[in-house]
Amino acid sequence: MSPVRTAARRRWALVAGAAVSAGALLAGCTGTSGSSSASSDSINYALPANFTPNWILPIGTAAHLNTNNVSIAATLWEPLVAYDGSTGSIGWNKKASIASAADFAGDGKSVTITLGDRHWSDGKALTSRDVEFWYNLIRGNKKAWAGYSPGKAPDNWTSLKATDARHLTITFDKAYNSQWMLANELSLITPLPQHVWDKTGASAAVSDADRTTAGAQKVWTYLNTAAKDIGSYASNPLWKTVSGPYTVKSFSTAGKVVLRANGTYDGGEKAHIKTVNLMPFTTTAAEENALRAGSVDYGYIDATDLDQKDSFTNRGYAVKPWTGWAITYMPYNFNNPTMGPVFKQLYARQAVQMSVDQDGLVKAIFNGTAVPGYGPVPQAQQSNFVSDAQQNNPYPFSTAKASALLQSHGWTKQHGVMVCTRPGTSASQCGAGVKAGTKFQLEVLSQSGSAVTDNMMSAIQSSLAKSGIGFSIKTAPVNSVLSQTPQCTSDQPICKWQLSFFGTAGSWYFPAFPTGDSLFQSKGGSNFGNYSNPDVDKLITATTTANSQTAMQDYSAALAKDLPVIWLPEPDYQISVVKNGLGGFSQDSLANFHPAQWAWTGK
Repeated sequence: MSPVRTAARRRWALVAGAAVSAGALLAGCTGTSGSSSASSDSINYALPANFTPNWILPIGTAAHLNTNNVSIAATLWEPLVAYDGSTGSIGWNKKASIASAADFAGDGKSVTITLGDRHWSDGKALTSRDVEFWYNLIRGNKKAWAGYSPGKAPDNWTSLKATDARHLTITFDKAYNSQWMLANELSLITPLPQHVWDKTGASAAVSDADRTTAGAQKVWTYLNTAAKDIGSYASNPLWKTVSGPYTVKSFSTAGKVVLRANGTYDGGEKAHIKTVNLMPFTTTAAEENALRAGSVDYGYIDATDLDQKDSFTNRGYAVKPWTGWAITYMPYNFNNPTMGPVFKQLYARQAVQMSVDQDGLVKAIFNGTAVPGYGPVPQAQQSNFVSDAQQNNPYPFSTAKASALLQSHGWTKQHGVMVCTRPGTSASQCGAGVKAGTKFQLEVLSQSGSAVTDNMMSAIQSSLAKSGIGFSIKTAPVNSVLSQTPQCTSDQPICKWQLSFFGTAGSWYFPAFPTGDSLFQSKGGSNFGNYSNPDVDKLITATTTANSQTAMQDYSAALAKDLPVIWLPEPDYQISVVKNGLGGFSQDSLANFHPAQWAWTGK
């Protein structure tokens, strides 16, 4: 359900099991009968319910950014720079990368990349020409690439020049924070087999078509058209030349994927398990039934089913929470013609935030499988990015203080809801643009079909009411929520929305470097609520350009205090249920899975 960015590393990630209501848990699994593999040769891995793979090309478009597509593509074509959290902390995983080194110039304006001594599955050497091929395709088709954000890659890369087959230099338009450039931009590059893919049609000869814009566009069209034919993934020669530890054995339109170990793989993450069966399910209930039947080796359960943990451990499984490198929040629409002026008052946003009992939500709604979030940086894992201000929660839950804060700014409770009775711009008045008689009555358009989301919205409604803040809830399918709550100007009819929530399944997963240029910078591509603060803009720019840890911490502190959105608990990506004896890995907090790291280690 990804509306935005990126071809590989940033997206809305579906939390396994969270998007299905109790009443909807009726349908069965799609083609997943059979017993557990439980051998050194194969594994059965359950994909999140109703989130089937549908794209193989390792260049994403807006409709194909779910985490499963990303993970599958990375097992077939390894990234230039692979980041993951599967070692227990987020960092560059050189074993799963094509690059062996990235040396930044002292002035921060370029990087020289060294490629490993690697080969494609057909025996051809993987060279800097394969990196150039990706670069040319992206430059010639950047607006069609889901990873594109104006001013960022490839706009800020002024040139790519190969020194030889294994060395190339990328020059930037100015100096950048090397950590940000490596983690958030260079990690987007996936070397592609130029000697196979550089053609403008199925019957055309391979050439250097990518080296002109017109040619790159024709190659792009050819590859994307081929990628739309899911039924041909296992047979089309295009997809047989890979660099990763696996190849595609079969790939059904229903989402069942079988991966087979690449016997010619010469990278650092050689597959331990020969066959990986990726199993689609239509509901969480069907997947849990498959777990109970022993036909899944690596699956998941809802947080609401943790009280049934023993029923899985008694069947030979370990239950392991999978935390994510993500944040969850509810955007305000600062351009709403009625409530926008209220949202622009910091005291009003403070009152709302103080009325959200995050600790209570974590306990009652998520059974402890979430962490409170107080700002723009993920808090489920420790990092140097989180400021003390964010970590320590600048607005602790207190409906009494929230109510008093509103009253001190000209609001009076009438029939249980605060009403502006002292309009004006002084410190004791409602604030600029807030009219007399304005009710502090909020409306959210929230994801439908999720019992967890419904329960959380109801709990928030109850606590806001204690502060004198009304909160009505409308629901719609998540894609409708996305389409009905866009960036807008106050004079547009579609700008009547006040708050949106993409559901507990709609967490925002970051690349390794969690900057907020897309989310919270003025006119950012995913700044749905039109939040704008010039001082914050400068702080965000500093996170991408200054080689200083304090830049991220300053940004973290500023937005923890300024509240561009309503911060909410961040749920675990999923509650994994893993067959005893399957090991060799940690959960990747970037929400990717890595089949090559899995191994049957004994019981």
